Amino acid sequence: MSIIQYSGTHSVRPSRVRLKTAAIAFVFSMLTPLAAHADCEVFDPLIHEEAAFKFDPGGMRSALYRAGVSIGGAYVAEPFYNWGGFDEGGEYQGVLEIYVNADMHKLGLWKGLCFHTNGYQIHGNSITAANIGSLMPVTSLEAVDATRLFEIWFEQTIVKDKLKVRVGQLAADEQFILSEGGGFFLNGTWGWPSITAADMPNGGPAYPLATPGVSVSINPNEKWGFLVAVYNGDPAPQCNKAGGDPQRCNPHGLDFELDDPPLLMAEGGYTYNPDGRRGIIKVGGWNHFGDFEHQRFDSGGALIAVTGETGRPLDNNWGLYGIIDQLIWRVPGSEDPKGIGVFARFIGAPKDRNLIDFYFDGGITFSGMIPGRPNDGFAIGFAYTGISDHVGAFDVDFGEPVGRNYESLIEICYTFEVKQGFVIQPDFQYIWQPGGNVAGVDDAIVVGARSAIGF
Repeated sequence: MSIIQYSGTHSVRPSRVRLKTAAIAFVFSMLTPLAAHADCEVFDPLIHEEAAFKFDPGGMRSALYRAGVSIGGAYVAEPFYNWGGFDEGGEYQGVLEIYVNADMHKLGLWKGLCFHTNGYQIHGNSITAANIGSLMPVTSLEAVDATRLFEIWFEQTIVKDKLKVRVGQLAADEQFILSEGGGFFLNGTWGWPSITAADMPNGGPAYPLATPGVSVSINPNEKWGFLVAVYNGDPAPQCNKAGGDPQRCNPHGLDFELDDPPLLMAEGGYTYNPDGRRGIIKVGGWNHFGDFEHQRFDSGGALIAVTGETGRPLDNNWGLYGIIDQLIWRVPGSEDPKGIGVFARFIGAPKDRNLIDFYFDGGITFSGMIPGRPNDGFAIGFAYTGISDHVGAFDVDFGEPVGRNYESLIEICYTFEVKQGFVIQPDFQYIWQPGGNVAGVDDAIVVGARSAIGF
């Protein structure tokens, strides 16, 4: 999941209309529900729209561009302060991303073959881990300090851009369960939601941990799109025996695991455009073919809080979701659809084998509303993370006076474009019951900002 994603004249798939720098993300048009772009993302560094600083030392980047290769990146700074949680205080985190894109046809191979890789240098402290303990992380970039590879893949276009096959180390949060409206916000749950992060082994194939996989997108026309992918189902399986943080178990993103039970994901989307007010509906789901455990009862049907045994073995884990994005009022004359939009996501998973069995988010967004500032945006959103009844009952079985039940969030965010490729996003969040109603953890107020510079 690239920090800053760039647009050309082509349409942009939802994975490019997402989270990390919302001001840049939401100005992209999403002309097809799951379509990938028509050409490889190779950009001239001297005219790159989303680069605030156009570095070209010695003409090196221009020479690479002429050969079919582009190199660029972004730096994101995030200072935040919180009241409540389990500790009050402020934290800073910074992330430097470097990417390489290549048109392999220009490099001497066949037409339609593209290459992409990106990596991060992550430093500072996660305010969620240090002070709050919420299931929905304050920002989508929070991670353990590391210098790591993220994605590296080849993508082949087939049948006049209607079929694309991507193979390599992939991140599911780059392609699946994405809402255009969610891209305005900073909290991590608007991208890879808390339900998938909690229910999939070690967080699933999502920032900052990608896994080997294959994805296929089919776009028969501008209205319909279909996407299916298979991933290695665990980005850090070594943690399952040793315990610990999966980001530390796979510290540099170089553990290309291939022998874990697979994760299958599928999504279909439909785009409609009544009177220029674009709407997008998506329906999808996943199935993890691994082994899971009952959250309350052991193999003999007894309470695991009493026996201390592991939960009853269960085969597979799955979830279903639906997403809608709708522009309800369009700024007259706006080339890219801008105006007032609403969005919502609903996600469910089995309660017997998961920490989270229901998730919802939704909100309202305003883009291009201020004369002379077409790329500014304002958004208000609400997210709800529902804890499984079995988990709440386990807490009571274990002696807690009240079991975990839910965590919820309201976020208000404004995106200010200082110049092309440089945005600042002041942000306010209120988190109810961080961790889902955990003793000693108070509701949290969080304020801060993100600044992002592309180069």
